[in-house]
Amino acid sequence: MHDRHTRRFGLGTATALVMGNIIGGGIFLLPASVAPFGTVSLVAFGVLTLGAIALALVFGRLAERHPDTGGPYVYAREAFGDFAGFLSAWSYWTMTWVSNAALAVAAVGYVHVLFPGHASRGVDLMVALGALWLPALANFAGTRYVGAVQMVSTVLKFVPLLFIAVVGLFFFDPHKLGAFHEGGGSTLGGLSAAAAILLYSYVGVESAAMSAGEVRNPERNVGRATVLGTVGAAVVYLLGTLSVFGTVAHDKLVNSKAPFSDAVDAMFGGHWGGTVIAAAAVISIIGALNGWTLMSAQSPYAAAKDGLFPAAFLTKRRGVPTFGVLAAAVLASALTVINYFLGTGGVFEILVLITTFSATVPYLLAAGAQIYFLLSGRRDKVRPARFARDLTLAVVAFGFTFWLVAGAGYAAIYQGVLFLFAGILVYALMAARRGRRPTVSEDATEGAQGAETASVEAAGNAPADAAVPPVPAAS
Repeated sequence: MHDRHTRRFGLGTATALVMGNIIGGGIFLLPASVAPFGTVSLVAFGVLTLGAIALALVFGRLAERHPDTGGPYVYAREAFGDFAGFLSAWSYWTMTWVSNAALAVAAVGYVHVLFPGHASRGVDLMVALGALWLPALANFAGTRYVGAVQMVSTVLKFVPLLFIAVVGLFFFDPHKLGAFHEGGGSTLGGLSAAAAILLYSYVGVESAAMSAGEVRNPERNVGRATVLGTVGAAVVYLLGTLSVFGTVAHDKLVNSKAPFSDAVDAMFGGHWGGTVIAAAAVISIIGALNGWTLMSAQSPYAAAKDGLFPAAFLTKRRGVPTFGVLAAAVLASALTVINYFLGTGGVFEILVLITTFSATVPYLLAAGAQIYFLLSGRRDKVRPARFARDLTLAVVAFGFTFWLVAGAGYAAIYQGVLFLFAGILVYALMAARRGRRPTVSEDATEGAQGAETASVEAAGNAPADAAVPPVPAAS
């Protein structure tokens, strides 16, 4: 039973949560990042979009079966048990607060464009910490404020990006495109190389499923919001990249530090594009941090309900697990301080690599859970006519996520696995604690066994000539 403070997210807000979490700050550099591979990167983007939509549909189907807060954690635990559920929650939690620190640091660069001039390390740190704690304060205020901030920020960043993407098509010049495949090697190699950079563009498709407990009519709206949000992000990604490719000369785009700004300048002249795009980037990052701050609390909250995370994560106010928000903000802040004052020393980069692998663990387990539910005969709420389609989507989603793992690179997988295995110690401690506390069912069982033993002993100690009540005859 949900309290009166929950389920404040309608379809529009849930869609904004998905879209806002997918579109962070990376999109503003994305066209320049893939330009060296040629226009084959657009094909890679299209293939990835199909995989992301398949994953989104799988999350929608799973939410119909389990419309509870925690999303991937809930599905993994239901299908494969406590340990798989814990690994999903631990990986997702790690990914959220580390990536929040990375987003906050990225925001500082765009703030410099808006307010040029010399800035000290201390000022940069204050800006980064402000980017972390302003969304945290919105989360402390409750899901109503989280939803409001998410809706406004998503509109404010989606409209200008879509405007550039659509208007750019009218300025499109095919001569500015590079070759279909730039550089040496095969076309397939270029496709894979571009895909490796683009793979994590769609991390966030699970956002509505993760907050299903706060979504009104989740069986219906979570799936719709997931697909709508993913498709909306895909439109901005694909059209935006295509427009930039066709408005900025390829040799300039390869070395561009602000491709969308260069595209605006090419379309309308002047040099005001940088300011406009920097403002959109700051809004985009703050909106993403608002949504990811909520996500950082949802997974440990769901795990804590099952005794797999410390009970403190159960603290909840106005639909938001406040302790989880606080813990994530403090950890992300500590990582940000390390980045600015203790020198990176590779620490920050290593932790960011961890996030690239950690994001895939819950996805793989969720896709595997859907395959398990379908093949094990647990097809509740799945119509026979949809079985083949749902199984195909689950297999495609699993393959897409497996591709994510392969694209992460050896360093990301190595560092990510180490951090994932470190969670085993936490699981052991929590499992031992639960083992010392008998559950209600165990207490009841022991009580019943004790009563049965007492009655047997009483019967054994009764006098031999005690009257035995007659057994009623069967009717």
